Amino acid sequence: MKDIADALSVSRVSVWKALNDRPGVSNTLREQIRQKAREMGYIPLAPAPTEVETSKGRTVSVVVCRPESSLFWMQIIHQIAKDLSRQGVNLMYTYLPTYYQEGYTLPASLRDGSVEGIIVLNVYSPPLLQLLADLPLPKVYLDTAPSLPFQRLNGDLLLIEGRSLIREITGKLLDKGYTRLGFLGDVQYAQTNTERYQGFLQAFEERGLTPDPQLSLTGALGLRTHYEEISRFLSDLPTAPDGFVCVSDYIAHFTQRYIEERAIQTDKPIALTGFDNNMEYLNVAERITTVDVRPKTLGARLADKILFSIAHPTFPHEVSYVSSEILYRGLLAEKNG
Repeated sequence: MKDIADALSVSRVSVWKALNDRPGVSNTLREQIRQKAREMGYIPLAPAPTEVETSKGRTVSVVVCRPESSLFWMQIIHQIAKDLSRQGVNLMYTYLPTYYQEGYTLPASLRDGSVEGIIVLNVYSPPLLQLLADLPLPKVYLDTAPSLPFQRLNGDLLLIEGRSLIREITGKLLDKGYTRLGFLGDVQYAQTNTERYQGFLQAFEERGLTPDPQLSLTGALGLRTHYEEISRFLSDLPTAPDGFVCVSDYIAHFTQRYIEERAIQTDKPIALTGFDNNMEYLNVAERITTVDVRPKTLGARLADKILFSIAHPTFPHEVSYVSSEILYRGLLAEKNG
């Protein structure tokens, strides 16, 4: 497709549409692309789909890692499916490995014309993201890895705004005298993690303070060893800090588990905050300050974006943010001042 696109000075998306008899290119350009494919000796063109084949409808794929995705992710996917269904579009699940291995190729369903576009969820491996970026398909990503920025994704990017929200949460803790704060979470795992950490640092900077780096755990965490690594870090701290700003409720619930299991006693309660308002983690659900990320809203936005991208394949790609409401609970609840 790249060779044909270069020969005709058109996009790979246009070539893909022409070779797979998809809408979005003129009849004249479609025939030019097919003729060029014949001239260059590429694969024989399949006949136009029959009436029975086209009755199956259009298809968009949700590409995910970790098939055991939590309820949070499943709510996003279900909303995508509902909104696409209203437009007569089918939803296909495509699972990728969590980590890239040399020689890995994407599933055939993403390369053979089976789908018109893809929505990328919970994929943070830069090599896998690059493989997806190289596909000549409309794409929408929810988040990305910091090492693969928006300009290289070849698609639209939707991000959960967190920098200003974490800055506000951290600022309120600092203003209440909780100055020995740590940040917990892999800041290089996802772009949203990076920005939440930036908000944490900015709150200190705005008050002329400097956080103690020894109180923060910001490096990579193993896929299934979060609790062990967080426990080891907390055990090695010489003294308990005033609190922790966690990158997510997922991280916060491991931290709370450690505090409860070790029965840590301090002069004042250890402040703990999260992000996502994830009700799956019962030891912190509705107990700590968090951010009310609404998965159904994310799903609806992603469905709208992929349909728009499919309808307008030549439009410039965009990056956009969805903001949310801070839910003040525990030490930061209004009743506590």
